[in-house]
Amino acid sequence: SSLLLMSGVVVAVGLCRRLARRRLRSRPELFAFLVEMFSTFQICACTNELSLLGNVEPKPHTALTLTYGFTVLHGLTLAGSACNPCGTLQPMWGGATSLRMGGLKIAAQFVAALLARVFMHFVWSLEMTEPHLGALSQGCSSPMQTTLVQAFCIELLFSVVFQLAVLRAESVNPKYRVHLVALLVTMLVYAGGNLTGAIFNPVLAFSLHADCFYDKFLSYSLVYWIAPCLGKFLILYVF
Repeated sequence: SSLLLMSGVVVAVGLCRRLARRRLRSRPELFAFLVEMFSTFQICACTNELSLLGNVEPKPHTALTLTYGFTVLHGLTLAGSACNPCGTLQPMWGGATSLRMGGLKIAAQFVAALLARVFMHFVWSLEMTEPHLGALSQGCSSPMQTTLVQAFCIELLFSVVFQLAVLRAESVNPKYRVHLVALLVTMLVYAGGNLTGAIFNPVLAFSLHADCFYDKFLSYSLVYWIAPCLGKFLILYVF
């Protein structure tokens, strides 16, 4: 049921992106906002569901396999979308995207993160599958299982590694690049998932753990917002 749910989200987002591409080409700002919102919604909704499957046996093989598979699927179906404020900063820094357009895309990403969280909470309230039972009663299921300083350093390092790999892989054939990126994401999740969740995406962190941001805004914004953005700026400064 979880796989059918995530597949349904991917299909629905694909249809919405195609419809927007056909109808809104003459309105570039609205088109960019909606496409970025749809794409980020797909990643956030699917990752919310994947987060419930981490304890499915055999552990951690099932969770890592699903992480790899859906990362490849996102890469194939969401080409051209950043789905990450850190990724939106690069064209803004280089002047390829205006400040207004970049701001619209980042706003679309956070709107999508909130919509995905609301949608998934509605789905979980229906309790269609065993992992959904009790999912809404968890509150702040904190992914931070280490000290604040260590968590900050881990998310900063993972962001640097990920953004650097994406930059270096730009010359690789797209059909191979998605697998390389998916393999890297899976390795990072395996290496640090039990410490910080290995998220390195501010909007995804907000969608997954909004309750934690409400309870401990300063520490969570430092680890899951500032650290990934700082990692991106370090890469932009060096390269």
